[in-house]
Amino acid sequence: MFTRKLTLRNLNSYALMMFGALLLSTSVAHAQDTQAKLPNVMILATGGTIAGTGADSTTTVGYTSATVGVEKLIAAVPELKKIANVKGEQVFQIASESMTNDHWLKLAKRVNTLLAQPDVDGIVITHGTDTIEETAYFLDLTVKSRKPVVIVGAMRPSTAISADGPINLYNAVLLAGSKDAIGKGVLVSLNDQINAAREVTKTNTSTTDTFKSTELGMLGYIQGNKAYFYRQSTRKNTVDTEFDISKLDVLPQVDIIYGYANMTRAALDAQVASGAKGIIQAGVGDGSIAAQMKTPLVEARKKGVIIVRASRVGQGIVARNGEANDDELDFVVSDTLNAQKARILLMLALTKTNNTKEIQRMFYTY
Repeated sequence: MFTRKLTLRNLNSYALMMFGALLLSTSVAHAQDTQAKLPNVMILATGGTIAGTGADSTTTVGYTSATVGVEKLIAAVPELKKIANVKGEQVFQIASESMTNDHWLKLAKRVNTLLAQPDVDGIVITHGTDTIEETAYFLDLTVKSRKPVVIVGAMRPSTAISADGPINLYNAVLLAGSKDAIGKGVLVSLNDQINAAREVTKTNTSTTDTFKSTELGMLGYIQGNKAYFYRQSTRKNTVDTEFDISKLDVLPQVDIIYGYANMTRAALDAQVASGAKGIIQAGVGDGSIAAQMKTPLVEARKKGVIIVRASRVGQGIVARNGEANDDELDFVVSDTLNAQKARILLMLALTKTNNTKEIQRMFYTY
C-alpha cells in the first residue's frame, strides 16, 4: 500500500515537472518569437550632453559632456528591450562642438557598413546638440540606404532632475525601428518631435524644445509608442544623392565669414591664405555683400575659391541675382540652407566639381 502511494506520488510529481517544463518551453519560445519580430536597431554613441554628468541633480549648465558610455546609456532605459533588439557601439566620445570632418567621414562610413547588413533595420546616433544639425545633414547627403537613421541628443545631462536623454533615446529607437521612417532621410528626434536633417536647427541655448524647422515645419510627432508623419522633405537625400565618401579620407576646406556692420576683409583673407577652396558668406539680410567686401570676394573667386552667398537671418530663400549680380560675379547662392549647412553641401560638391553652375544645381537639388 505504501509502495503504491509512493508510486502515485512520484507520478504526480513527474507530471507536474513535465507540465512545468512545457510551460517554460512555451514561454521561452514565445519570448524568442517576440524578440525575432522586433526590429534590430544599432545605437552608435558619439558623446554629447546625453552622455554627460553634472555635479548634482540640479546641474543643467556647467556640466561635463561625453562621460557616460553607450552600454550605460542603454542600461538606463530598460524599456528599450520591449521595442527593439538593441546593440551599442562607442564610435567616439566627444562634446559635439569638437566635431570635425574626420569624425563625419568615420561615422558615415560606419553607418553605411552597418546598414548594408541584413540584420540591421535602423540606426540611432547619440550626439551632442551643438552640431547635431550639421552631422545630420552630412549623413543625409552621404548615407546610402533607405533604412532609418535617427540622430538624438539631450539638453540636460544624465544626472539632472527630469533628464530628457532617456525618453529621447527611447523615442529615437522606436523611430529607427519604424517602417514608417523608411525612406524619409536622416531624422533628428528630440522632445517628442521628428525633424528632417536638412531643415532642423538649434534655436535656443538651453531649453528642451530647442530644435525646430522654423518656417518649413517638422515632419511629425512621436506619441503613444508610435511615430506619426505629416509631411516629408522634397529635397533629395541618402540613396538619391550623387555623393560617395567611401574612398574619401579628407574633405575640401570650406570656411564661413559672418556679415556684420563695419566688417573687414581680415577673416576672408586669412581663410583664403590658409587654403580655403570655398567660402560661405553668411551675409546680412538676403545675403547682402558690404561695399568693402565686394573686391576681396571677387579677388578670392579669381583665385579659384568658390563663393556661396548665404544669410545670417536663418530663414528664407537667398535670391540669386538679388542683392548681388551672381551671374556676373560667378557666385552661388545657398537657397534656404543656413551657413553651416551650406558649408557641408559645398564641401561635398567640391569633391565632384568646381563648376559653379553645377554647384548651384546641387544647392537647388539638396
